[in-house]
Formats: sequence, structure tokens, C-alpha cells
Amino acid sequence: MTDSLGYANPRYALSLKEFGEPRELKRCGGWILIRQIPGTGHRDATGCYPLFSCKDWGQLHEDLRELESEVVSLVLVTDPFCGVQSAYLERCFDIVRPFKTHYITDLSRPLEDLVDKRHQQKVRKSLKQMEVEVCLEPVKYLDDWLKLYSHLIKRHNIKGIGAFSPKSFEAQLQLPGMIMAIGRKDGEAVGAELTLVDGDKAYGHLAAFSPAGYNIKASYGIIWIILKYLQEIGASFYDNGGGAGIKENVNDGLTQFKRGWANDQRIVYLCGRVFDRQQYESICRDYQARDGDYFPAYRSPGLAIRSPIRDGLSEKPQR
Repeated sequence: MTDSLGYANPRYALSLKEFGEPRELKRCGGWILIRQIPGTGHRDATGCYPLFSCKDWGQLHEDLRELESEVVSLVLVTDPFCGVQSAYLERCFDIVRPFKTHYITDLSRPLEDLVDKRHQQKVRKSLKQMEVEVCLEPVKYLDDWLKLYSHLIKRHNIKGIGAFSPKSFEAQLQLPGMIMAIGRKDGEAVGAELTLVDGDKAYGHLAAFSPAGYNIKASYGIIWIILKYLQEIGASFYDNGGGAGIKENVNDGLTQFKRGWANDQRIVYLCGRVFDRQQYESICRDYQARDGDYFPAYRSPGLAIRSPIRDGLSEKPQR
């Protein structure tokens, strides 16, 4: 499969334009989103969800210099395959925190040797109850995907950029390198996973299931088929992502599920930089926000701004 550039593809950033203005970092070849800070006349920036990727990490510090006069702050989560030392990240950012452990499958080994045996039992049971198709033109199944993802949104009360939109998904399902594995039981779609292939690396982008899909543990059979397909096309690594939530919990069910497919682990970092310290602190005061685990602090969930710019009105910030 041709090199798709994965999350660094400009078409991926454009698929998120409802959530911010896509901006290319021309030296490193990555993309960010410029956002209005609610209740203020200022803007900040975020890496594209869920990971920031670029062609040349060694040029990132040069691009950041050019943002100094445009935005108050920048936050992003690094690609687990970036290969950059934390010392370089600390040169670029004020905050560099280990964020999550991503669970990686080295596809050079037979799946039967590396996948947890209990996972393999569930794979066999789920595949007896559904058929799985690997689709290289996933936009054909946009309606099925939107229906499945609506279950995920409702189940986990997903809001903001992580909820995406039909328009965003329509663009993502047409990205080069995007494939879908979709499971059907009695002709009905019960689960699907989107995987973004970039050269010899693949990223588990998103997965969603219907209630019937959860009942037959469709996720096990679908990931198994995805991994088999990736081996067939010569991919080397598959990133299954990390656990749920902002704080890592090695005992949560999702983490245990992902660990069962992996034979390697890599840390992704949350990186934050304040370009305008005076404005950052002023906005934090307006939001009554304190520095903590969330960056930027004024976008912590649940905060309400108290700014004279909004004439006393309050507004919840979006992530």
C-alpha cells in the first residue's frame, strides 16, 4: 500500500476543520488546529485528534517559533512511532508528560504466538457468529459506520472533537490508507474498526459496535481479521492505542483488552507550550482554572468562564 502519511496527511486535518482552522507546520510537515478560546479575543492550538504526526520531528522547534505571535498555547499528543527523545520534546515544550501507554503488535510474528490465548478463544467464538469483510473503500459503508458510532457516542457520552460528525467521517473514510473491517450478523452490521495505514505502520483509528456486537464480542473477531490482513500487505507494526480517560489505569477493561493483542509497548507524551504567558494566566483567572493534570488549564472540562468580554455570561469551554 502506498505511503499515506497517516495522521500527517493534510486531508486528515481538513476532515477536522469543523473543530478548528487547519494549519500546516511547513518545516516539520505536521498539522495543527487553531481554535478560538471561548469568551476571549484570543486563539490557541491543538494537535489533530488523536495523535500529532509529522514528516520531520527535528524541524518542529522551528515551526513553533512562528506560532509565538498567533496563539496563546499549544497542546498535542505525540505519535508512538515518532522516535524522538524526550530531551528534544522538552526543548520544544514547557510541559512534557507521559500520557498513555500504547499497546503495539509486532506483526513479524505469527498471531497465534503473541495474542493472549483467552483472546483467541473469543476470536473463534465471535467469528462463528458473524462474517468480517475488509473494505479498502470504507466510504461505501458510511451509513453503517455512522449508525455504529452513534451507539458509541451514547454509550460513553462522547462530546467535542471525539464525537466527530457525519461530514468529518465522510472525509476520513476517503483518506488514502484508511481501511475498514466490518462484521455482519444475519446481514446486519454489528461492529467495525477503522485502521489507518501509513507505510509499514498501522493505527487502530476508531472502533464501534452495536448492542448485538457487544453480545457476540465482535471486537475480537474484527481485530483478528485486521491483523491478519495487515500481515498480508507487509505492515510491520499495529498501534492499538491506550486505555480510556485522561489518567491511565492499567486495570481497566479496555487496557486489558488492548494488552492482550500486544507484544510491545510505547509511551505517548502530552506536550504543552505557553506562547503568551500573560494572556494564559489572565484567561486562567477568568476561568478560575488552576494548573493541574489538564493542559491548557482553562480548557479543563466543566469550567465556566467569567470574563467581562462576555458581559457576565458563562460558557463551558470545548476541549
